[in-house]
Amino acid sequence: MTVSDLINKLDLKLVAGADGLDHAISGCYICDLLSLVMSNSSSGNVWVTVQTNINVVAVAALTDAACVVIAENSQLEPIAVSKADKEGIAVLSTHMTAYEIACKLKDVL
Repeated sequence: MTVSDLINKLDLKLVAGADGLDHAISGCYICDLLSLVMSNSSSGNVWVTVQTNINVVAVAALTDAACVVIAENSQLEPIAVSKADKEGIAVLSTHMTAYEIACKLKDVL
């Protein structure tokens, strides 16, 4: 499954990083503590968080995340949008809580 497929299946909104829509998804990691994401997320994971600053993009790049899903309609900071676009890291948004999106991801992954 690709990021583009995920957007269509779960009705997610692309916020930034359109060049990352073809990234393959291999799993999921849910956490808001950046150091834990860096230590435990695997390449190709969908990363679910409510964090919205530029560090999200840096950690997504470092961990080779397939994409980032921002839960609870949190708004990615404009500087982070620019960085995600530049790096080709797809950042998606949803109104769902992290728990709700996790349940949906379990069904489609």
